[in-house]
Amino acid sequence: MPGRLVGLRLIQVLIVFLIATPAWPQSAVSPAQKLATEERKKDLEAPIEIDADRLEVRQKEQIAVFDGNVTARQGRLRLKADRLEVHYQPKAEDQTAAALDGNISRLDAVGHVFLSSPTETAEGERGVYDVRKRVVTLEGKVVLTRGKNVLRGRKLVVDLASGVSRLESPGRVKGIFSPSKQTNE
Repeated sequence: MPGRLVGLRLIQVLIVFLIATPAWPQSAVSPAQKLATEERKKDLEAPIEIDADRLEVRQKEQIAVFDGNVTARQGRLRLKADRLEVHYQPKAEDQTAAALDGNISRLDAVGHVFLSSPTETAEGERGVYDVRKRVVTLEGKVVLTRGKNVLRGRKLVVDLASGVSRLESPGRVKGIFSPSKQTNE
């Protein structure tokens, strides 16, 4: 049960990444975009399910580790990784209670990290969310996809506090943007 509750807080934090990442150039908010935002908020209220081959809670280290084929689902949102580490800081004197309190300081997703919503995906080799700084970092062959549009780089850094996203690469970042088909009405 402690692992499931820590996992619930974890998924809520990771979903913030999908909702708050302004990785795409956007104009004014359309009614369709507003509806999509409302649907994402509904996803946050849905039950959360986490599956992994193993769960280990290391109380002395203040880490909960979901290992092996980790899949987390909440509504229409998905997270997959080989391993997910939840680092927490104790609020309570009892460290088990601290894990249940969900005072998470950092999340580390390692190996084949894949985040998806109905309209977007983000993938990389590893991801870190620093809860205190509100910074998400996805590294290693990063690919962001929205429809036919694709961005590629080696490192994505998203500052959730400022709303600034940065995609970096040792060489050049690459993007493919497909124009929308215009209908004649």
